[in-house]
Parts: sequence; structure tokens; C-alpha cells
Amino acid sequence: MIKVAIIGLGWWGSIILKALLNSPVVNPVLGVDPNEPARASALGVKTAARFEDALADPEIEAVILCTPQEHHAKQIVAAAQSGRHVFCEKPLCTTAADAEAAIAAVRKAGVQLGIGHERRFEPAVIEMRQRFAAGEFGTPLLLEGNFSQDKFLNMPRDNWRLSKSVNPAGPLSATGIHLVDLSIALLGRPTQVWARLATLGSDFANGDTLSVTIGFESGATALLGAVLATPFMGRLALQGSKGWVEIRDRSHPEHITGWDVTSVHRNEEPATVFYPPHPTVRDNIEAFGRASLGLAPYPVTLDEMLLNVRSFEAIQRSVKSGAIEKI
Repeated sequence: MIKVAIIGLGWWGSIILKALLNSPVVNPVLGVDPNEPARASALGVKTAARFEDALADPEIEAVILCTPQEHHAKQIVAAAQSGRHVFCEKPLCTTAADAEAAIAAVRKAGVQLGIGHERRFEPAVIEMRQRFAAGEFGTPLLLEGNFSQDKFLNMPRDNWRLSKSVNPAGPLSATGIHLVDLSIALLGRPTQVWARLATLGSDFANGDTLSVTIGFESGATALLGAVLATPFMGRLALQGSKGWVEIRDRSHPEHITGWDVTSVHRNEEPATVFYPPHPTVRDNIEAFGRASLGLAPYPVTLDEMLLNVRSFEAIQRSVKSGAIEKI
């Protein structure tokens, strides 16, 4: 097992802590948060107030960053320089320059970097990638994705997730970035993007409705939507030259209840299969843990992580300019 410190015990940090309590691979031994120490201590995990405390603890072999995105780059570099493996919640960084510096530090230190894109670990997504890679549905043509929710409507308006300065395109870092990652996983290298952000269903300072069109080197296109003012909706559909697959989430990934997957081949009737709930968050972090221990490669490459951040940055540029931006 690898012993880890979870940095940040807010909403998602607490979910990760609970998900790992019975893990046979990753052992959370420290929770770090200046405001929420009781959440860790109540679960039998020792606590600390500062990120630096985790790096000073010789027991800690890796850190899991559940901190505001503006701190990620600096914390990744510091952790890597201390010899710790790093798992970082999305987005990895907010600029390509920061991501390049963070990845360079990881490579120099020879430590493992993981990223909180647990949607890659959904069984239906894994199978979709395998079936398209095998050529079952022909050439990938068009990806359609939507990941929307209304959880933030009850959030205090001074939360960093709703800050226009810290998080200028709210739906992007909340949910849209997962779809960008899945697009890269399924379609390869992105080259250009056009995005539009609006505030239509809330009073959020950083927007509640985002639409994104991404062009890929292969010629394929992704059409993505992320809304923070509508009840949950999760959908991913990839259309190919010989058929298509659509994945529909039955509930938010916070409390997974399974997926309905419909596939169609030319000249055949649609077939729908139910995929039961699966602990994707834990799967992702355990894959990071096994990679950190040298047992298996981590399935998200550093190049893919960097492409995601470059896309993240380009989407925000397009929101401001209204123009097609290069990635």
C-alpha cells in the first residue's frame, strides 16, 4: 500500500477520503485542511492544518490535491521536489505554462502524476474506447457530450468555484473539463476550439451555460455542453462510419447508480444494456497508487494531461474573444 495525505477536505476531498478508507492499494493517513479537521479525525485519520505539514511528514509517500485550482501548479512542483507522488483533482493547472512546469518537475523527480478524471474509469467508457479502437463502429466522426448539474445553486456565492476572477468559466472546470478529457481519450489530438459562455439560469458571476466545439487533428469534431443551472444530465455519444454508441448516466458521479448504453450497427436495431454502479473515483486513485508503486502504468499520459490544460486555456480564450482559438 501507498500512504497518502489528502489536501483539502471540502465536498470532493471528503468523498475521496471516504472512498479510500477500505482501499487495498491507497491508505489515507493524513487529512490537511485549516477549516475542516473534524472530517478527517471523525474517520480515524490524523489531521494537519497546512500543506507543508504533509511534506514534512516522513510517513507520507504521496499527496492527493483537492485544493482550489489556482494552487495546483505550485503544490505539484513542491510535492514532486520533496519526492512525493502527486494525484491532482481537475483541472491539473489553469495555464499551459503552469502545466509544463508541473510536468517538468514530476519528470525530473521521477514521481508519478495522476489526474482526477475518473470518468475514464467508467466501465462503459472503457468498453466504448475498446470497441472503437477495434474498428467495430468504423472511423470516429462526431462526439457529443453533456455533463450538467444544479448542485452549485445552493453554494455560497463567495465560494471559489463561483468566482469570476479565480474560475472565469465556471461550467468548464466544474464538469466540462471531464468531457474535454474524454474527447482527447477518444479522438486524439485537439487543434482548435470555439466556445460560448452565458449566464441564463442563475446569478453566477462566472456563467452557468457553456457550449464548446473542438476540432481534432483526425478531422473529427466534439460538441460539448456543460450547464450549472439545470438538473443533472450526463450523456456521451460517439458516432462512427459504421455505427454509434451512447452512454447515459442515471445519476451524478457523486452517487453512481449505473449507466444505460445503447449501441447501433448499420442495418441493425439498437441494443441497450445496463451497466451497474462502479467505484470510478477509487479505481482512478488506485491506478495512480499502483503506478506509484511501479506495479502498472497509469492510463492517462502526461501528454494527454498537457493537451487537456491547453484545451482548457484555449476554451477560456475563445469565451473572451468569441473567435476560434488554436490549441
